[in-house]
Amino acid sequence: MTESPSRRPSVLSSARATEVERKLESIYRSWRGTPHQLGGDGRDGIDCSGFVQTVFRDRFAIALPRTTAAQVTAGRRIERRRLRAGDLVFFKPGSYPRHVGIYMQRGLFLHVSASKGVMISPLDEGYWAKHYWTARRIF
Repeated sequence: MTESPSRRPSVLSSARATEVERKLESIYRSWRGTPHQLGGDGRDGIDCSGFVQTVFRDRFAIALPRTTAAQVTAGRRIERRRLRAGDLVFFKPGSYPRHVGIYMQRGLFLHVSASKGVMISPLDEGYWAKHYWTARRIF
């Protein structure tokens, strides 16, 4: 069966996705373990929305709002099954009003854990799967 042109993956989008994936892996190596600090915005401590804002500003030259509440209105909404590297993933955990991370690939996302700092977690892990809220595509 022949795929319709709209369903064929684009070479350009595949190349861009690979570039984004490489950047996110590099960002992780650079920031890994940086501690969580509510309101923080640097290597001494950073919170989830500050991390996302910093990554998008410094590595993708994209200005995002500072807060998770504002970031969840940026870009356009994406269905979970359509996630690709660089999409923002949002959560509503019971202990925290909102949480944001950056989708990487293969079901993983990069974020700042309150207890472990900057880390990678599986999106389908029990805790994160239970509190998943929505996703946004910025580019």
